Order: sequence, then structure tokens, then C-alpha cells
Amino acid sequence: VGDSSVLACPRKPNITMLMWKISPKVGGRCSLGYRTDTNTTDRTNCSDSMNWKFRPDLGPALEIQQVGIAQEGNYICEVVTPDGNFHRTYHLTMLVPPRPSLYCDEHGHPVCEAAAGKPPAQVSWLLESNSSLEVESHDSGTVTVLSRLTACSTNVTDTTCVVFHPAGNWSESIAC
Repeated sequence: VGDSSVLACPRKPNITMLMWKISPKVGGRCSLGYRTDTNTTDRTNCSDSMNWKFRPDLGPALEIQQVGIAQEGNYICEVVTPDGNFHRTYHLTMLVPPRPSLYCDEHGHPVCEAAAGKPPAQVSWLLESNSSLEVESHDSGTVTVLSRLTACSTNVTDTTCVVFHPAGNWSESIAC
């Protein structure tokens, strides 16, 4: 999220036309077209954050600037040549790292929270298993996962929470 993403079309000789067909999960479809014989581009319902990017190492590609959850979906590039039509499909999914935190609640129980991640983070406790889990989905498509330790071993002074997420893992210890 927030970075630019570049999706490449199949590299073929003698291209006559290129077309990106974009079907986001949210909102309407859009398309970007390019004809080599007239050197013209056409845009239908696509936001200004999506543009052609021509680089020698990639060939024709689509650049999406400041990618957000609204851009999730299917992206199909169709390349037309005298030898036939060639397709490449991308399924664009956002990875949003959660904001982890560890604190003691009003009852002195450790609480571990992984806020606003996508996909949802996995939260667990090191050496402890008695916990409750709350999951809250947000309109943005992100999810907050909260784990409250309900019982602690009496011989353990520090409790460690571990958050697992594809964007990176995190752990911290606390004594309540």
C-alpha cells in the first residue's frame, strides 16, 4: 500500500495493439489501450494513477502509482501480434502490515493487538495458552486482531506476545 507497482505485458515482436483490462474488486472496470500503427493510447474509466510505462527491460507495462486497497483485483494484459493474441493475468492483492502493541488492561491482564493489517495477523502467546481472541473488520478492508491473556502461570513474570504477518513478525514481552 502506498508504493508504485509495475505489471508487465508479455514481450512479443511486431506488436500491433496492447490492451489492459482491469476489474477491481471495488468500483467499475477500466481499460487502457495502445495502437502501434497510430501511436495512440485510449483510456476508459481508469484513474489517473494508472498509466503506461515503456521500459526496454520490461517492454510495455502498466504502472499503478500509490497502490491502495481500491486497486485490488484482476489485471489482464492482451498483446495483439500477427502471430496471435497473448495474455498475462495478474491478481493484485494488498499487503498491509499491522500496527502491533502490547499493554496491560484495567484488570492487569496482558493484551496484544495487531491493528489494521491485511491479511489479518496471527497473534499468539509464548508459553501461555489461555487467551481470548477478538477480530474486528474495518471498512478499509483491514482487520484488527486483539488477544487478551486470561490466565498466566504464577512462575512467569514476563509474558511474550508474538505477531505473525506476511509483512513481518514482531514480539514483545510485558509484566502486568
